[in-house]
Amino acid sequence: MDRQQEICIQAKNVIRKFDEKEVLHGISLDVRKSEIFGLLGPSGSGKTTFVKMISGIDEATSGEIEVLGTRMPKLTMMNRIGYMAQSDAMYSELTAKENLEFFGALFGLRGAKMKQRIQDVMELVNLTEHLKRPVSAYSGGMKRRLSLAIALMHEPEVLILDEPTVGIDPVLRKSIWDEFEQLSQKGTTILVTTHVMDEADKCHRLGMVRDGSLIAVGTPEALKQETGSATIEEAFLFYGGVRK
Repeated sequence: MDRQQEICIQAKNVIRKFDEKEVLHGISLDVRKSEIFGLLGPSGSGKTTFVKMISGIDEATSGEIEVLGTRMPKLTMMNRIGYMAQSDAMYSELTAKENLEFFGALFGLRGAKMKQRIQDVMELVNLTEHLKRPVSAYSGGMKRRLSLAIALMHEPEVLILDEPTVGIDPVLRKSIWDEFEQLSQKGTTILVTTHVMDEADKCHRLGMVRDGSLIAVGTPEALKQETGSATIEEAFLFYGGVRK
């Protein structure tokens, strides 16, 4: 098996229940090393629940999830995974720099390496001039960008991003997706959730999620061809049972 085909994330028949309500219905999925894999689906479809289990924050009711050959959840995997939640997890009373230093230290960064990584990630998200501002003074879009910077700080092998570009302007969104492609080419595996169709088209492969079930998997082009669709949106509606 060559490097491109090596499995990085593997889910087998994953079921998640909250009390008696089943919100994920037996999802099985492989994500290959170095690919940008998108989970596409509307709000409430189960994408966030699924990626929380992959990142080790939550645990499946039944089924198995492995990341880099390790059964999840596993605390020691924290250093190998970068996770960006939908809600921005940072300290608003601290400056951006202090937040980055805090999270960087958790991942074992220090000294010159810490300083360089702060510079690199803040340049990527175009926040360098706001480094010493308290996060409480940041707009919603700026907080999203800082959350992405924090997830990238320790150069993780696997990057799990839950709707990372919500509230980010189109120009910066494009530059962030260009960077995702660069990271992928260097060997980082990226799992990203989205409900934005043009972002779905940028993924190497897509898993379409509806009502807690995986309804289709494939490259954006293959999914469009299989359904005779001009757009990913049309393909999603087709697989979801909504015919025009």
